[in-house]
Amino acid sequence: MSSEKYTVGVDFGTLSGRALVVRVRDGAELAAAEHLYEHAVLTETLPGRADRLPPQWALQVPRDYVDVLRTAVPRAVAEAGIDPVDVIGIGTDFTACTMVPVRADGTPLCELAEFADRPHAYAKLWRHHSPQSQADRINAVAAQRNESWLPRYGGLISSEWEFAKALEILDEDPAVYAAMDHFVEAADWIVWQLCGTYVRNACTAGYKGIRQDGHYPSREFLAAVRPEFADFVTDKLEHRIGRLGEPAGTLTAQAAQWTRLPAGIPVAVGNVDAHVTVAAADALEPGALVAIMGTSTCHVMNSDVLREVPGMCGVVLDGISSGSWGYEAGQSGVGDIFGWFVDNCVPESHQAEARRRGLSLHQYLSELAGRQGVGEHGLIALDWHSGNRSVLVDHELSGVMVGQTLATTCVDMYRALLEATAFGTRMIVETFVRSGVPVTELVVAGGLLKNSLLMQIYADAVGLPLSVVPSPQAPALGSAIHAAAAAGAFADVPAAAHQMGTRIRNAYTPIPANVAAYEQLYREYVAAYEWFGRGNGMMRRLRRIGTPQPVGALS
Repeated sequence: MSSEKYTVGVDFGTLSGRALVVRVRDGAELAAAEHLYEHAVLTETLPGRADRLPPQWALQVPRDYVDVLRTAVPRAVAEAGIDPVDVIGIGTDFTACTMVPVRADGTPLCELAEFADRPHAYAKLWRHHSPQSQADRINAVAAQRNESWLPRYGGLISSEWEFAKALEILDEDPAVYAAMDHFVEAADWIVWQLCGTYVRNACTAGYKGIRQDGHYPSREFLAAVRPEFADFVTDKLEHRIGRLGEPAGTLTAQAAQWTRLPAGIPVAVGNVDAHVTVAAADALEPGALVAIMGTSTCHVMNSDVLREVPGMCGVVLDGISSGSWGYEAGQSGVGDIFGWFVDNCVPESHQAEARRRGLSLHQYLSELAGRQGVGEHGLIALDWHSGNRSVLVDHELSGVMVGQTLATTCVDMYRALLEATAFGTRMIVETFVRSGVPVTELVVAGGLLKNSLLMQIYADAVGLPLSVVPSPQAPALGSAIHAAAAAGAFADVPAAAHQMGTRIRNAYTPIPANVAAYEQLYREYVAAYEWFGRGNGMMRRLRRIGTPQPVGALS
């Protein structure tokens, strides 16, 4: 046994899970390992089935998550070269809102033979956006009844969240709804597998489960939404709440066998990938807006003031760390949009040149786009290819590019998409500031920070100094920090974050000439944002043309 102590953080993403071994005394990252989910994201069919899933569906197989514990954790510990006995705790984070319908013992319904062919029995990934009509119903009833919790979510509940997803199951497959004993955040389900105890984490309960001031929406409200939905909270959702950075339980013998870690070590209460990253950045102070940029972007920030901010994903006391109001906003598509573009819109000549030079298409296009002056391409794009999370909260919106001519190139369009996502972040920042919640610093974590052109565009377009989190596995580091607090190595999460987390301040600073040029472009972005987002229903009408009716069980 060594005098050094370690924790393991496991970050469950959209396509894979990553385990990270971290030294407690200084946050040094010793080794990481990744495991790709066998079934990835189910958007077309269920496993072994030919029937097509409806549009905007995104499902997963929960056992893929357990495979991360079986493979990535032991591999990371082995590669770190440490004795597993020196690991004092394990913490996890997850995409949100990813929901798993389960029986009372935690068994996902999709693992039962009688439900294996029913889409609603599978885990609904965060980007399962089909319950928009259910979200619309929830929002309309809440507004009509002047529900006190609605302003805490910017006036709108998202189709991504717990209540809309559950109502979709009730509407489209009542048998699955009746069979599920718990509708569980994947963040809590994986902790359940590790420690054998179901504990709801305070983060997702507040942001995704509409839990404010110790209460969920009332039975009377739910009955007004749908009479059969009246007992959803008491029958399927409500459960003991665990505070962030505390132990949910200890590692069971079975989970110890999976992970090759000592049985009995503390398992931290579950959390969300974005929210744990604030600890990894040591950015728990008010005003530091942390943007976790990957396939989507989640913006999270602590504040010492409570304000109503239009279109936010929520403000929750203790939602990021104890004693502060935690705000969340987000963009549903960022890296996904760039990935879609290079997969579908780049001519072979550029692909061949990128291959010749040993560059990825993203690297090559960014190099070419970096030679342009701001506004040179004459384009404005809207970053809504996966809908709009903040501030419009509408996942039936879609992408737009304005200004194309016969001279427009794929490089022009690529840069316009990079800028569109930066403008989307600026819209969020300005909404916070107008609402009385100061934003003084933009902190970026995630895979996209390696694109220096994109980072400089963000600094210039948003007009704020941009700091970066150097860890390539920032969410996993954040989970390891929470594990250290849960294990008692520190008094609380802020103390652990101060010792184990870090960020490079002012890694990018706004270039004044670019800021001025982007000011003009941003005004055009806002005009398009208002016209397509609030001024007409064109995008919704286009989605409905030829869209099949929702289905329950496929046959």
